[in-house]
Amino acid sequence: MSARVNRNGVKSVPAIRCAIYTRKSSEEGLEQDFNSLDAQRVSAEAYIASQKAEGWVCLPEKYDDGGYTGGNMERPALKRLLDDIRAGKIDCVVVYKVDRLSRSLLDFARMMGEFERFRVSFVSVTQQFNTTHSMGRLTLNILLSFAQFERELVSERTRDKIALARQKGKYAGGRPVLGYDAVDTRLVVNEEEACRVREVFATYLRTGSIGRAVADANARGWTTKRWTTKDGRVMGGVPLAKRIVHGMLTNVLYIGKVRHGSNVYAGEQPAIVDEETWAKVQALLNENGRTGGTHVMNKYGAVLKGILRCGACNKPMIHSCTRKESGQCYRYYVCFTAQSSGYHACPSKSLPAEQIERFVLERIRVLGRDRDLVATVLEQARRQDREQAAAHEADLAVVERELRWLAAETRRASSDKSGEGTERLAEVGERTREVEQRAAELREAIATVNDRLVTREQVEAASLEFEPLWQSLSPRERSRLLRLVVRRVEYDGAKGEVGITFHPETEWLAKEAAS
Repeated sequence: MSARVNRNGVKSVPAIRCAIYTRKSSEEGLEQDFNSLDAQRVSAEAYIASQKAEGWVCLPEKYDDGGYTGGNMERPALKRLLDDIRAGKIDCVVVYKVDRLSRSLLDFARMMGEFERFRVSFVSVTQQFNTTHSMGRLTLNILLSFAQFERELVSERTRDKIALARQKGKYAGGRPVLGYDAVDTRLVVNEEEACRVREVFATYLRTGSIGRAVADANARGWTTKRWTTKDGRVMGGVPLAKRIVHGMLTNVLYIGKVRHGSNVYAGEQPAIVDEETWAKVQALLNENGRTGGTHVMNKYGAVLKGILRCGACNKPMIHSCTRKESGQCYRYYVCFTAQSSGYHACPSKSLPAEQIERFVLERIRVLGRDRDLVATVLEQARRQDREQAAAHEADLAVVERELRWLAAETRRASSDKSGEGTERLAEVGERTREVEQRAAELREAIATVNDRLVTREQVEAASLEFEPLWQSLSPRERSRLLRLVVRRVEYDGAKGEVGITFHPETEWLAKEAAS
């Protein structure tokens, strides 16, 4: 504190430098000439003036936090206030009510610790107490506990309101979603963006890669949802990333539903993606999630990586490689239990990679000579080709609908002779060229699928040429081919057996064992 000096040069009552802190949780009404922050400051200034005889002086610096919650300390004016207290510029902090400073008991305790450390007193205009006495501190803590209780009660009510709205399928606000526009608290389909969303789903189904879906979307110049906030700021409109596309592929809004926590409810908004496409995408995401790194992070071409398991421990067998002094790499599969707990913990331990891989391939080669199995595989292949052609045709129908919408948009923009109409016409023209190119790609893909429908003779010939075909494939193609036939391989080192489980289309050959 600094001392005040009278006309005779004699020190009198020391000056108490008072800082006024004001806060309002919402920004509503702050644009008014006299708002809540001003009202709080006037009351505090009047209180300081009433204590003039005690040497109280109001500092000119304003510490106003408009639009900031009292539930945390992330407030610019509060940070400046604490910095000035640490710098020794303040002797007393004055607020209109305790909850203006904080609504968190823990945060308030921290601030009181700072106040006591720098010998700064605290005063609430509407709640008379003195923090220098134990009774004043007790009263303060009681008041603050009620303030925190009120804040938590409001939060609970808000959460309950959102939960009830979601149960009724209503849109409860939040960040706008690509494909929809928020109109009067309801989601309305934005056709131009909806076509892009469907295309992202189709690309992921076609390629099985989120990265490729991202690259395809960014090559077309697509971005996230762009919107304008209430204060006029333009948000969104950034290039798509893997995280964003994964969020799109798992957002139940696109199938006409809403999510609250772990629960999913029927929504009021129309669906953009059909249920069948959604189910296929979720299945593919789940499969890639369990084996996502198998194809990419397969440096040594371990074709059984991700499907070979230890029959004794029921744990995965991990591919590894040991390089000798000669530089030659010896590949092997080791049980996870043996690797983590020691070789004594597992009877299977490890086995040479080439030996087990050659054994599995020989079983597949033998099955390829079975005429009944050839017929089964042939029908399965033709069915998959028909499904792929149907998927391309569905995508083409979506693209053709977008072309019709773009044609109508072109006519509307052509009739608008203003600068905005000319700019819009150019945008629509560029988009039309992109969609026409996509339509041409889909038509070509449909023709390719129809041309490659295989015959029994082709399958039988391929089984005879299995070895040359296998040798010509890349490690990733070998792994993918093997996964189309084999679901699981088990090695039991204690019994010396290998079990091969095939996919459902060859379920009657579910297990082949050899010692």
